[in-house]
Amino acid sequence: MKVKIGLIQGRSTWDKEDNLRRTETAVREAAQRGANIVCLQELFLTPYFCQREDASLFQHAEPVPGPTTERMAKLAGECGVVLIVSLFEKRAPGIYHNTAAVIDADGSYLGKYRKTHIPDDPLYYEKYYFTPGDLGYRAWDTRFGKIGVLVCWDQWYPEAARLTALHGAQILFYPTAIGWMPPEKAEYGVAQHTAWETVQRGHAVANGCYVAAVNRTGTEENLEFWGQSFIADPYGQILQRGSTDQEEILLQECDLGLIDEVRCNWPFFRDRRIETYGPLQKRFLDDA
Repeated sequence: MKVKIGLIQGRSTWDKEDNLRRTETAVREAAQRGANIVCLQELFLTPYFCQREDASLFQHAEPVPGPTTERMAKLAGECGVVLIVSLFEKRAPGIYHNTAAVIDADGSYLGKYRKTHIPDDPLYYEKYYFTPGDLGYRAWDTRFGKIGVLVCWDQWYPEAARLTALHGAQILFYPTAIGWMPPEKAEYGVAQHTAWETVQRGHAVANGCYVAAVNRTGTEENLEFWGQSFIADPYGQILQRGSTDQEEILLQECDLGLIDEVRCNWPFFRDRRIETYGPLQKRFLDDA
């Protein structure tokens, strides 16, 4: 089975309605160009607001499912595409999540993934806003294959990719918002981007699946988002890579039949020694 992935790499402003309209236009264009599964960037409805701690920004959260998922579900049904929609979820007063909704190609809401790993770094003050996800790692059967979704900081953790793949995910999607702090870019920029891309390509190899990461582009306050959204095959080869500074739609056909071929020839799942992995549940293995 061959499916075409579409990644919407773009910019967001504080005008939510404009963000929605532009996103809907991009999704429709991706569908017209043959996309079957379309993934949006992390928190696409607003700028990346986690650069500062500001209680007034909680007003931008909404229930999931809720008004945006309903609107995106209608769009998915009209276009016949699977949609992955990253949102700021209000679960209850004082409980908020960084959440990705999964909508099938008939417009049906399949479920959601709540970001598990929450960073707390300069200009990435996400622990102030987001409660760690509690739904576990999941994969969904869609019209165009079985997909798993993880979010941004999750992409650095091989355990998250592995557990999602063990649920049967053929494609791992990573809605993302990552960039450079301009004062550091000259010294660390290449290394930071290389690490980000390499670790995810490693997930594709280790799990014999496709990986699709969609990032923002453009400068917002103190961060220069580096774009370069990409799709990698089960060998870790880059099939498509976006630019650093342009809003664009990345499209790539993926042969899901390759997954079985790769996993038969590189049987990492077969050769896993699961009886030896218990210590992974420890924070650190002290010599004592």
